[in-house]
Amino acid sequence: MRPAHLALAVLVAAVWGVNFTVIEIGLGHFPPLLFSALRFLVAALPAVFLVGRPKVAWKWIVAVGLVLGVAKFGLLFVGMDAGMPAGLSSLVLQIQSVFTAAIAFAVLGERPTRIRLLGMAVALAGIAVAAADEGASGPLGAFALVIAAAACWGASNVLTRKASPPDALNFMVWVSTVPVLPLLALSLLTEGPARDLAALRGLDWQGAGTLVYVAWVTTVFGFGAWGWLLHRHPASTVAPFSLLVPVFGMTSAAVFLDESVSGPRWCAAALLVGGVALTSLSPARRPAGRPAQDGAQAPFPPADPPVPVPGSPTVSAPAPAGGAGPAVVHPVDVPAAGRTGAGS
Repeated sequence: MRPAHLALAVLVAAVWGVNFTVIEIGLGHFPPLLFSALRFLVAALPAVFLVGRPKVAWKWIVAVGLVLGVAKFGLLFVGMDAGMPAGLSSLVLQIQSVFTAAIAFAVLGERPTRIRLLGMAVALAGIAVAAADEGASGPLGAFALVIAAAACWGASNVLTRKASPPDALNFMVWVSTVPVLPLLALSLLTEGPARDLAALRGLDWQGAGTLVYVAWVTTVFGFGAWGWLLHRHPASTVAPFSLLVPVFGMTSAAVFLDESVSGPRWCAAALLVGGVALTSLSPARRPAGRPAQDGAQAPFPPADPPVPVPGSPTVSAPAPAGGAGPAVVHPVDVPAAGRTGAGS
């Protein structure tokens, strides 16, 4: 990988990691479900008029939009709003790789190797350490919401693999159109029209800036750049850079939000990142007769979806020339995303 491409990969990981801090700031300006709805609205417009028509069936766009956009990011934003720290959210969401492997086994028949099973066990040990630390110092219910968001992210990863979109950015932009109305409806029902209107009337430059970041920087730039890299390099080369997302997430939260990182949290981070690396980068055994896909799975973010995001969603991108098929990559959201996700 050329130095410029290497720098771009690190930049995307930084963008997705910082997204969690931006979400935390944005939640000071918007109710969580309204913020998530606005994030997808801004990501979809005007990009939806520029990326062309959808390149996959609408059933996959709607399915991923509901699972990733509404369920994953809704739970992430609500969990962060309930007190889940931004840095910890960027870390805990990595458990989505374990959920992805488990759901892929149940739905797609992808049998995990011994190394992947070991990675899942190590990552779960990291979650146990993080839960024990958070239970002693923060709201365990908010922690559980982010775990549920990671499970939804895992489900959306499998749906995205089934969809096999040939254009990652096109898919992400069209997926972003789906969650807007459901999230707005949920916000009106649970957060109330008075609170939503007050947030919109009180919109200032900082609130608008968080929207621009989580929508255009994290989703449009992040997923566009990630897909560009996947067109030029094997997924196994690009994927490991997503492991930098929680590093940037925890660091930015410590610098900008004064979030402290305890000893147990560092231990949880080491276990989670190590376990996710084993789980994501070790290829699964496919059922007999099913062709293997080129590239390795990576832990997106996206953030968020795009995440959405993402910040952090999972996206598929065409494999490099000579590959056997589309490589599936799971970038981390921002954002989510969580206050992720998306982003994530």
